[in-house]
Amino acid sequence: MKENSNKHLFNAIVDNVMKYIFFICSIFAVIVVFSICIFIFIYSLPLFKESGFFKFIFGMDWQPSFNKFGIFPMIVGSLYVTILSTLIGGGFGLFTAIYISMFCPKKLKIVLSQIIDLLAGIPSIVYGFFGMIVLVPFLKNISPNGVGEGVLASSIILGIMILPTITSISRYNLEAVYKYYYDGAVALGSTHSQAIFGVIVKAAKSGIFSAMVLGMGRAIGETMAVMMIAGNAPFIPKDLFSYFRTMTINIALEMGYATGIHRSSLIATAFVLLLFILLLNIILYLIKGNHINFDFIASIKDLFFIKNIKKNINEFSFKNIKMKNVSIKSDILKYISIFATIISTLFLLFIVLFILIRGVPYINFNLLFGESNNSQMTLFPAIVSTAMMLFMSLIIAVPIGVFSAIYLTEYSKANGKLIYAIRIFTDSLSGIPSIVFGLFGMLIFLDLFGLGRSVLAGSLTLVLIILPSIIRQTEETLISIPASLREGSLALGASKVRTIFKIVLPCGFSGIITAIILSIGRIVGESAALIYTSGAVRYMPAGYLNAGSSFAVMMWMFSSEGLYINQTFATASILLMIVIFLNALLFVLNNKLKKDY
Repeated sequence: MKENSNKHLFNAIVDNVMKYIFFICSIFAVIVVFSICIFIFIYSLPLFKESGFFKFIFGMDWQPSFNKFGIFPMIVGSLYVTILSTLIGGGFGLFTAIYISMFCPKKLKIVLSQIIDLLAGIPSIVYGFFGMIVLVPFLKNISPNGVGEGVLASSIILGIMILPTITSISRYNLEAVYKYYYDGAVALGSTHSQAIFGVIVKAAKSGIFSAMVLGMGRAIGETMAVMMIAGNAPFIPKDLFSYFRTMTINIALEMGYATGIHRSSLIATAFVLLLFILLLNIILYLIKGNHINFDFIASIKDLFFIKNIKKNINEFSFKNIKMKNVSIKSDILKYISIFATIISTLFLLFIVLFILIRGVPYINFNLLFGESNNSQMTLFPAIVSTAMMLFMSLIIAVPIGVFSAIYLTEYSKANGKLIYAIRIFTDSLSGIPSIVFGLFGMLIFLDLFGLGRSVLAGSLTLVLIILPSIIRQTEETLISIPASLREGSLALGASKVRTIFKIVLPCGFSGIITAIILSIGRIVGESAALIYTSGAVRYMPAGYLNAGSSFAVMMWMFSSEGLYINQTFATASILLMIVIFLNALLFVLNNKLKKDY
């Protein structure tokens, strides 16, 4: 009896201790978001005190040598390219999502889904290099002023980059619409296309708009890809072929040598960028707060049977068209979705095949494992540096992310409002641009902790970048585990913590592995956040306290030199092969480890 009492007491103590550990891990994202905002703001104050906030954001001149710091041209450039890229990527992404989710045969659907996932995993530096080598020369031939770089090139590349995000989220929301809405529309006389474009798409409009907002967040925060094809002149773009500079480019170009008030102005630029990201997050949560209203059955009925049919068509279908034209319009939209899917798929295949065909022949033993010195650059230091950063960042981020997800799922009933707040901050952390993470890492790990540009500083910065995706992926997996498994374990006398570690986590193993693989892809492809934290050097790191370049940073160095074009293609090919391998591994593991409850 006494032994049972002691056992229950021990279990209660362990449960309470682990609960607080889970809680501390869960609020880590909250602490990071607040820390980023506070530190960026504090380091921006010298500029705000000298120039003033409004003079800074509305100033037209950026001339650091004359202490003129106006970022209005960069704000306009950022918004210009963000809007255009969202129109391009949003249009193609939405229609691709409609085709894959609503028209595509099952076997082809699997293939296209994998292609879209592959598109999402390609590092931004590869997109930028493709734009620089292929798109810019093409646009130069058709440009009225003989310039290929600028707004149009950047918008096209960014549109391709955000297309997978918009496609995936739109597809999820389209497939989440209740099937009986479609059945009701068909029963009332709609064709398949009419039911999709007149009912399903409209029912999913809130989720689709959320996808567009997330795409805009990705576009406005992109650095490396745009920097390679924008021209980077700090002026307001006058047309599609004008050189321009975004806020992220401004930070990346000048932070390496900036001091004093110049440095403060670049950090203040990051603060303004954070305000834009915050605005997008607010818009996103306002959309999510107004839950999708699926009361469309009455509208369908009215569409076909109410005398005032013109009014109902205006509200529910296409404006100012007769009923007999609805089917034609729906069929046209169907073929547009097919066309958009074909273009998106072919463009991806072209990018992948072009890079591989040009790059694979130049992959050799010397490039991979040769000595990197003043006379030549090789990838061996990048291989070692990337492996070191992978190990350090994952060994820190995975436990924190998994424990955070455990608290959000297993203790959500007791602290509903707190859980909601933590999720908001976690999502906000995932939306912060990489260059801001890099800036924060530089301020904290280099300036405050004195680590200098090192593999350790880069690893700690990467922890902040990959943590949100680990939390969300693990949380979604744990939520999908039936409550009956937990209840059965508890009914047999197991403690809550024992149930979590013996029942819940093993069942969620596939989701955790998925999160780790996705994080590996993010780490391997990251560049903007590492240039000013881990460094951009060609030498082998002697340890974690030495500078080291990742794969993506080394590729950027190859392309920047201008003398290593073949090595740049080879590095891009290696990055693509890593992405393809990780996507294939994910597909196999998901099929092997997937559990049907």
